[in-house]
Amino acid sequence: SGAAIGAGVALLLAPQSGRQAQDQLRGYARRAQDGLHEFVEQASDAISRTVEKGQEVVQAKSSVVTEAIGAAGDRLREERERMVGPKKL
Repeated sequence: SGAAIGAGVALLLAPQSGRQAQDQLRGYARRAQDGLHEFVEQASDAISRTVEKGQEVVQAKSSVVTEAIGAAGDRLREERERMVGPKKL
């Protein structure tokens, strides 16, 4: 991010030994990497939860649609029988 770049530039311009600057830059890099790993983990968890909820919704709606189709078929058969009589085999 911009803050990390600014901190890196400030370190390079600050009066300190090369070793101190390297150590400080390593610390910043390590913290940035840790933050990135945490972000990726949280994003992955959020995506997994969203996918799981989506699958639950699809399953629930699928059941509703299947039941509605079955009920419509039953109603059509009843209406047909009422209009033309029972189907002969």
